[in-house]
Amino acid sequence: MAVHTERAFEDAIEASLIDAGWKRGRPGDYDRELGLDVEQLAAFIEATQPKVWKQLKVHYGDDDVEARRQFARYVAKEIDKRGAVDVLRHGVRDRGHLIRLAYFRPAHTLADDALVNYRRNRLSVTRQLAYSERDRGKELDLALFVNGVPVATAELKNPLTGQNVEHAKDQYRHDRDPREPLFAKRTLVHFAVDPDLVFLTTRLAGAKTRFLPFNTGSEGPGRDGGAGNPPAAPGRYRTSYLWEEVWQPEAWLDVIRRFVHLEEGATKSAGRKPGPHARTLIFPRYHQWHAVRSLVAHAAEHGSGHNYLVQHSAGSGKSNTIAWLAHRLSNLHGADNEQVFDKVIVITDRSVLDRQLQDTIYQFEHRAGVVTRISDKAEGSKSEQVSAALAGETTKILIVTLQTFPFVLEKVDGLRGKRFAIIVDEAHSSQSGESAAALKRVLTKLGSDEIDEDGDLLTASGVARGRHETLSYFAFTATPKPKTLELFGTRVGETVRPFHVYSMRQAIEEGFILDVLRNYVTYKTYWRLTGGEDGREVDERKASAALARFAVLSPASLQQRAEIIVEHFVKHTRGRLGGRAKAMVVTRSREHAVKLYRKIKDYVDMRGYDGCGVLVAFSGEVKVDGLDTDTVTEPSLNGFSEAALPQAFAYTRADDEHAAANPKPEYRILVVAEKYQTGFDQPLLTTMYVDKSLKGVAAVQTLSRLNRTHPRKGQDDLFVLDFANEAEDVQASFRPFFEATITTPTHPNLIYDAQRAVMDHQLLVESEMEAFADEYERAQRHAGDRAKWDRAHAELYRLTDPARDRFAQLLDDDPEQAEDFRATLRDYVRKYGFLAQVVGYTDRTLERLYVYGKMLLPRLPRRQDPGIDLGQVDLTHLRIGKTGEHDLALAPEGEQVLPGFSGDGAGGQHERPRTSLAELIAELNERFGSNLGEHDIVRGSAEAAMADPQVRAAAFANDEENFGHVFDDVFEDKLYERIENDTKAVQMFADDPQFNSELKSIARRYAYESLRRDVA
Repeated sequence: MAVHTERAFEDAIEASLIDAGWKRGRPGDYDRELGLDVEQLAAFIEATQPKVWKQLKVHYGDDDVEARRQFARYVAKEIDKRGAVDVLRHGVRDRGHLIRLAYFRPAHTLADDALVNYRRNRLSVTRQLAYSERDRGKELDLALFVNGVPVATAELKNPLTGQNVEHAKDQYRHDRDPREPLFAKRTLVHFAVDPDLVFLTTRLAGAKTRFLPFNTGSEGPGRDGGAGNPPAAPGRYRTSYLWEEVWQPEAWLDVIRRFVHLEEGATKSAGRKPGPHARTLIFPRYHQWHAVRSLVAHAAEHGSGHNYLVQHSAGSGKSNTIAWLAHRLSNLHGADNEQVFDKVIVITDRSVLDRQLQDTIYQFEHRAGVVTRISDKAEGSKSEQVSAALAGETTKILIVTLQTFPFVLEKVDGLRGKRFAIIVDEAHSSQSGESAAALKRVLTKLGSDEIDEDGDLLTASGVARGRHETLSYFAFTATPKPKTLELFGTRVGETVRPFHVYSMRQAIEEGFILDVLRNYVTYKTYWRLTGGEDGREVDERKASAALARFAVLSPASLQQRAEIIVEHFVKHTRGRLGGRAKAMVVTRSREHAVKLYRKIKDYVDMRGYDGCGVLVAFSGEVKVDGLDTDTVTEPSLNGFSEAALPQAFAYTRADDEHAAANPKPEYRILVVAEKYQTGFDQPLLTTMYVDKSLKGVAAVQTLSRLNRTHPRKGQDDLFVLDFANEAEDVQASFRPFFEATITTPTHPNLIYDAQRAVMDHQLLVESEMEAFADEYERAQRHAGDRAKWDRAHAELYRLTDPARDRFAQLLDDDPEQAEDFRATLRDYVRKYGFLAQVVGYTDRTLERLYVYGKMLLPRLPRRQDPGIDLGQVDLTHLRIGKTGEHDLALAPEGEQVLPGFSGDGAGGQHERPRTSLAELIAELNERFGSNLGEHDIVRGSAEAAMADPQVRAAAFANDEENFGHVFDDVFEDKLYERIENDTKAVQMFADDPQFNSELKSIARRYAYESLRRDVA
């Protein structure tokens, strides 16, 4: 029966810790007033710093007991003032002496006595700790101490006794007074544990205490499953990893030294930072701790020259993971005591990561300048900043954008042989472009004539694109594409997979993000066009896109979309989160965003809706309808700068205690075009209106703007209304990234097939390409001389003239053959740009064709397509209707295999089909207008009303609103004539004022625009 008790579970944990080197603490040695184990503290000081302790005793008196207590009292005051983390890391100063409270493992162990004091740390575990001075009967199951300082507590439950981890949480919430010194100012973390699950919290707050899961994930070594822990091996618990891995002495001291930190951002009081006990303490989640430890261990064992892909979902705490990893790599030493990396470079565009790295690492190092960010605001050019940071001794971690490096290739000296760890924040396939290659050339000094005796820059350039033994990449992404996997992933048999996974599924199940697919509503736009009777042929793809754009951006279409969006927001979103909920509208173009923004804003104003403030976000200038007189920018429409938009959108009147006295505009709807669809974290976003086709990674990244959690936000608050995509397509886009994502490796010889396909067209001449290559090498050597570079570039341009002219002739003689050449050359350039990053080809002819092809491609002429005259096209029917309400939540299916890099040549990019405009309109009407006909009640009744002379006259003499005074009554009569047999429609029109009003509004707009267009 003993195995069924809580005590048996407690015995097993304690026995494991004692076997690992922990001391068995005695409850009686714990001083409840001071919150310290005085005996363990004194034993540590006397063992590690006997000379200092002897001198201190002179001041405290010869009595050992009294001296120990007096010193402990001073340590307690320092912890009260500075926090336990700072005191453990940096010790205390007492009467001119520095007394260490802990010794952490040094980065290297060159000194003979490097580990002596480290091994004298006294980690102790005390069971049934009576911790309260006021209520002496209160006891904790376990308390963990480091040299007498309590750092963690644990409540243990055994389900066989009828209690589980939820009872442990309740015990902390309702039976542990957060004001007790042990909880308020000593311990760092509190664990709720049973044999199956672990949860933790870093702050007790009574019933409001929030526990976070600390579990490995429910499936095997790859940790790519859902929440929970995998089945245990015989003789172990599912949660044995907690005391067998995390609480192991070396690992536990490492957590305190290199992971735990205080978060900036707490409210300042009277212009001062809050004290350590008022700030949020960050303790790593299991996947963060495991990822950093695994990455560092591999790099320490195998050295530089390896790539790692970390597939961590949104909500994984990636910023902290990167900060911890960067710090560890910056002073990492191998088993030979040699430093593994000379510098750590973090590539990111997120300023928040810069601030977080600076603050977090300062807490570890207690010295400034370890982290340097290259920016336009800093002193000196970017080239000068990079040169100084890479050459300097102080900077260990450099934060840059990828685009910084091409400009400093010739500016940086002395880097050859240096080793770099490169952390890529949000890795994606663009890492295979020229900027990534330039980064490698900078850090390896490849691509210059110092590379080899022959000075062959083409060979050097090809080598520079590949992997290097001095460079290690640590790439993070939630949505790895096949290219990303191949560039940074780990080869396992016939697959390439991430080094570490924290899946979207686990993040959802653990409650760190919400599932954006649970409440998904789709709409479809039905429209009909007329025109195109002249029989001219057009490019089908271009014409289809132009006609669809014409229909979607028509005033009638935009008006209906605006009405649907605003009415839905008012009915379903505006009141959520205590009146704080916000929405995003995703559009397909900048002009679309501007036009829809205006329609939404006008509709809100017309209906007099409060709490529906609208903003718009896009880059650059937009000429609406091509008009110089209607040229707008984001700031001109919003009334403030682009940089101010995130803060303006975040403001909520409900959270502003000064709102009544100093009212500020509150914005609830944000219309975007290619902005804020990635990397924008606004927890108050609950609703998204999608009016843009979304595929693959773009769909996941865009819709994931909604998944951030908020104390008031639950799964039922999320809502997606989609005008442009099919539900099953959206679900298919998410499926590859729900759990682990893997792919199959590309054969490196695929590039020779692509090269042969280009050369077989017999358009490119060997001697011309070689002449180009010679000039290219000269241009590279003069890249730092602007005048010489300009002359060299002009010569390169001239050397592609013969090939361009032959292509132009072929385009006239055999258009299909010419387009096939264009497609195969584009395919080669694309393939080489990627595969060279993986392989690092030394074949000079491959690099030569690549640089020549990149120069030639944009110069190849195109056939002149007849223009698409939209002036002869009219929109005659339009209706937007709901097509379904969906729960698209994904079911677990295990890791997903993405197809590898395509080996199908040019991918069929030949001459695009051509058709007559009239045929294309008929086809599009078939696809989009099947539910609309000549007897459409709105159009038919409106056209009948338009025949009335008074209506026609009113259209020519009035604006739309005044036109309605005449039109509405006539339209109503005509409508009743058409629907007299449709009792449902009659009843709705007669009894539902909103239905009546909206039907009249649609008809009025159609009639007014039609009549005015006829007159024009």
